[in-house]
Amino acid sequence: MKNFIQKIKENYGLVIVVLIVGLLLGWLISPSGEAPSSTETAVHEDHDHESEAETWTCSMHPQIRMDHPGKCPICSMDLIPLSSMQSDEETANPNDIVMTESAAKLAAVQTIVVGKGAAEKQIYLQGKVQADERNLAEMTARFGGRIEKLFVNFTGQHVRKGEKLATIYSPDLITAQRELLEATKLKDSRPSLYKASREKLKLWDLTEDQISSIEKAGEPKTYFDILATISGTVMARHVAVGDYVKKGEPLFQLINLSQVWILFDAYESDLPWLRVGDPVNFTVQALPGKEFNGKISYIDPFMSGSSRVAKVRVVVSNPQQSLKPEMFVNGIVESDKAEKSNELLIPKSAVLWTGKRSVVYVKVPNTTNPTFSFREIELGPETGNYYVVANGLNEGEEVAVNGVFKIDAAAQLQGLPSMMNPQGEESEAGQMPGMDMPKTNSTTEHAMFKVSGNCDMCKDRIETAANRIDGVLSANWDPDKQMLHLNFDPKKTSTDEVQKAVAAAGHDTEKYKAPDSVYNELPECCLYRDESHD
Repeated sequence: MKNFIQKIKENYGLVIVVLIVGLLLGWLISPSGEAPSSTETAVHEDHDHESEAETWTCSMHPQIRMDHPGKCPICSMDLIPLSSMQSDEETANPNDIVMTESAAKLAAVQTIVVGKGAAEKQIYLQGKVQADERNLAEMTARFGGRIEKLFVNFTGQHVRKGEKLATIYSPDLITAQRELLEATKLKDSRPSLYKASREKLKLWDLTEDQISSIEKAGEPKTYFDILATISGTVMARHVAVGDYVKKGEPLFQLINLSQVWILFDAYESDLPWLRVGDPVNFTVQALPGKEFNGKISYIDPFMSGSSRVAKVRVVVSNPQQSLKPEMFVNGIVESDKAEKSNELLIPKSAVLWTGKRSVVYVKVPNTTNPTFSFREIELGPETGNYYVVANGLNEGEEVAVNGVFKIDAAAQLQGLPSMMNPQGEESEAGQMPGMDMPKTNSTTEHAMFKVSGNCDMCKDRIETAANRIDGVLSANWDPDKQMLHLNFDPKKTSTDEVQKAVAAAGHDTEKYKAPDSVYNELPECCLYRDESHD
């Protein structure tokens, strides 16, 4: 020991040099001691990633949890690591539906920014030509008498105002003429009596010229002419030669067709877009190639109880009488909403409509994965391919316009607010035709494994055997793929226990072969062995 210490003292300079070289090499290899720490961190991160990737889920059906990659048993999409969806799920509203980019592309989800625009619409109307009721005249007998002559022999005949229609013999009129002649003699002494006699004849539709001619003749006329009160067309003739008419009975009906009405039928959905003064272009089936125009002059305040339409009137000049009553017409109104010219509009494809509610899915901004929020809105009138939004959306928000049904279906499967369940009542997970899967929770796992079988009897036997196991929530066997879809509580049972139970019922599984004694007792249609066990 003394010799060793003595040697160190003798070679003290050499020891100092060796120590300095050693420290220098250590500093070059691991400066500040950081290299070992980085290695440990990298190993730790890799370990965490592998741990997170051990759980796989479906981007459209997050309730699915599997310990290995594969296909979703509900929609057959590729499963993804659970860690890829957790970032947005942890920060988003719990009622929002979170999707991955691949799921959004597969569902063909497209969005549009809500904006304002002119709420314009082309309204197509159908209607008929009708006579203008203001130009209709009903000629009645102002005094009783017998029709001696007719100058109008058929309906449809055109007459001018003041033209003779018929000649009548009337004893009452002869008496009234005699009263006038007697009053004429007393014209100076009793002017009131004279004036009353003339007024009586005027009320019987005699003109001033006819009354004056009676005074000049000095004797009453036996036959008197009935004159047309307006120019127009005879729509109806109620008398014939020799008819005796009483006071007030109809004689002729006249209509002036130089101006007609176009009466269009407007449905309830069209009424918000129509107002008095809107221009209307229309065509007539009987006059191809010719276009007419006019303006709405009146909108009926009442709806028809049977046809559920309101009449919209357009007054049109018809000097050539080319427009005839009862002709069919087709009209177009280029209209904008009467109340406002700048409305909030969304495409029709963005709206899910249940009859009671109108629903849209609004994209949540500033999220890593596509995230959508369920929202009920109030719609205004329909405008072409758009709806006017009365309430529930703001300008600049982004809504889904394509793939909306798929988003809603994903929300229903996750028990989130959706079109049919606005309160977010929990729906049956993965409920599809031919599948019966119960409600799932965070402790539920899904698994699937092969089970041999051949018919509906096999299906009942396999599912019954699996469902008898405590902890199995649902079992559904697919005869085409020979796969059993299983939802179970891993705290109570395992897939191994289920496979044993199914094999004991007579059906081969991936791990266990059914006992021959049980298998041979199955009906002939159920005998379907798994050759991999041979």
